[in-house]
Amino acid sequence: MAGDSERGRESVDEAMAGTPRADFLPRSVRRSAGQDRALQIGHGSTCSQPSTLLAMLRLLDVRPGHRVLDVGSGSGWSTAILARLVGPEGWVLGVELEQELVERSGKALEGMPTAQVRVAAPGSLGSPEDGPFDRILVSAGTNQVPQELVDQLTPDGALVLPLAGRLVRVTRDGHETAPGHYQFVPLR
Repeated sequence: MAGDSERGRESVDEAMAGTPRADFLPRSVRRSAGQDRALQIGHGSTCSQPSTLLAMLRLLDVRPGHRVLDVGSGSGWSTAILARLVGPEGWVLGVELEQELVERSGKALEGMPTAQVRVAAPGSLGSPEDGPFDRILVSAGTNQVPQELVDQLTPDGALVLPLAGRLVRVTRDGHETAPGHYQFVPLR
């Protein structure tokens, strides 16, 4: 399965350890940052459970220099971790539907020149105008693979999303499913 680490690049574990979750949470839930559970961040959104995000990022297999789209970026925590993984030669764009979450996560991402977050364009899934992307992370559940996101991938790109309660890595050639069952807010 995808996601094996190479020597000389930051691992997902290291990137997560170097990106404190509390820095991306509203004050009201920061005391719970160390708990392995999803936390409410407002507007019906959550900051993903750390073990779930770890599984998603390992499956995504982000490399230095990649262009990455973070769909449903919420708190910005996943966007920041992705920025660490792509390094200074890569770029990460987080898209989020809620303006308040974009503003809050934008402040938390200040000082990370390879990461930005903005409100998702109305009527559009992802950010087709900024593609193609090497990797796409989707932090909202769905029952079908959104072709609109697959179309935003490079020819050898991949996306990871929760599909019918399972984590799935999708490429233009097919998909693979990771073990386990997961619960996410719905993709809208």
